[in-house]
This record gives sequence, structure tokens and C-alpha cells, in this order.
Amino acid sequence: MAKAAATPKTKAANTKAAKVKTASSSANLPAPGSKAPAFNLPADDGGAVTLKGLVGKKVVLYFYPKDDTPGCTTEAIAFSALKKKFDAAGAVVLGVSKDTVEKHCKFRDKHGLTVRLLSDEGGKMLEAYGAWGEKSLYGRKFMGITRTTFLIDGKGVVSKVWPKVKVNGHAEEVLAAVKEL
Repeated sequence: MAKAAATPKTKAANTKAAKVKTASSSANLPAPGSKAPAFNLPADDGGAVTLKGLVGKKVVLYFYPKDDTPGCTTEAIAFSALKKKFDAAGAVVLGVSKDTVEKHCKFRDKHGLTVRLLSDEGGKMLEAYGAWGEKSLYGRKFMGITRTTFLIDGKGVVSKVWPKVKVNGHAEEVLAAVKEL
């Protein structure tokens, strides 16, 4: 049977459907039951956030590639929409990317975000949490942030990990896990 030639329309559809693939291994991610790596990062509200300062609280750390991009905006809005429910469940939600605090502030203000955004410009925390690795998009390889989420218990122990997150429905899934913890 002869293979049908791709039309310009199907080529465009295939191009749009291309996904970013990551080459980083989930072996680099802190595993459930392990101590969460310590951090001290500046936040969009002008303060600094440390894991040590969050002892006694459940912590949701979600790593995202870049402020004000479609997937990252959708994810931040979803977590912000559920902030009161996360608060009621005793959880602090923190978004982390390499963007500057200034960019975080613009992103927060533009979209009315209510979750705190942390800036890891140097990438030290991203590497400690295994959220930095080689990615591939349209055949081009580059280093970048892998969309990953961690749930950390009140004692600083990783409770659950979501590697290679799909944005739709993710905040709700994390909230359910927080309530079970």
C-alpha cells in the first residue's frame, strides 16, 4: 500500500502538535520519602523564602519554564484560583522559574496571580530538584526547566512528585494530594 504524501495542512498540524521532549532523567528528582533540598530564594513580594521557614506547613513547589507564556500562565492562574483551598488545607504554593523578581511582579500583576513566585536566576534550586535538564523542541536541543511539581510535608520530606506535568487539571490533582497528606 502506498504511503500518502503529507499535505501542507497536515504538515502544519503536525508542527503545531510537536511537543517539547526532555532528556533529563527522573532519577535526578528527589524521591518521595527523601529530605527536600534546602533553598533560599527571593520572592515577587520582596521577601525571601526558605524551606526552613516553612517547617510545619505543607509546601507545593511547582517549577515552570517562563513567565507569561501560555502553559505557564494557565498553570499559575489555576493554582491562584485554588489558593484559598490550598490555604485551608495548610499548604503554601510556590511557583519557581529562572525569571527575575521584576518579571515575576509584572507577570503576577498582569494576571492577578495570588501564589508567590520565586526567582532562581542562578538555577541552583532547579538543579537540586532535578527540574533543569536537556530538552528538545522541533529537533533542536537546549537546556531548560522541566515542568515539575513537588509536595513537601511539614517536616521537609518529599511526599509526592509530578514529573513532566501536563497543565490542564494539574492544580486540582495537587490539591487532592495535599488534602490526603
